[in-house]
Amino acid sequence: MLPIYVVNNYGQFNHLIQRMLRDLEIDARMIPNSTLPEEVASGCRGLILGGGPSLERAGNAGQYLDLGLPVLGICLGLHIIATIFDGTVTPGRSGGYGPVEVGIREHNEILKGYPSRIKVWASHADEVSVPPPGSVRLATSQICENEAIALLDRHIYGLQWHPEVSHSENGRLVYENFNRITLEHGTS
Repeated sequence: MLPIYVVNNYGQFNHLIQRMLRDLEIDARMIPNSTLPEEVASGCRGLILGGGPSLERAGNAGQYLDLGLPVLGICLGLHIIATIFDGTVTPGRSGGYGPVEVGIREHNEILKGYPSRIKVWASHADEVSVPPPGSVRLATSQICENEAIALLDRHIYGLQWHPEVSHSENGRLVYENFNRITLEHGTS
């Protein structure tokens, strides 16, 4: 079985994503965002676009969204998804990292099993101000209307928050759900 790739966009928590996957016994490998799309397409069953400092340092990550693989974007990964699919990312009103209470609007595949409200750890230095056309808003907060979105027909999901940090309530569930999505996608 192919692994899940964690795309390193130079974020401080990308190693925590890989560690959480390892702790969940999910085969995952970290790759640089300079990896050629052809290598990505043949080497994995799904992608997690990790966080990072800016869209300008996202390398080839945007090109990975056209490979037909399930994708989970975390923070900057969400911003990459939004911009590639014609959404808008702007500076947030709240700035740096901190606790946020998120309301789950849609308990779909990626947020299955969560209660209607969870406490998470997020950065809002930048955020999705206009979601991409055709996307579904999965979660909101008082800080940000687009805490989580999905392009359901493409199996592409994005979260503003960092489920891999200990401050995020039951973050492992997001990664377990994504693992299930990648396994189901491979059999369809």
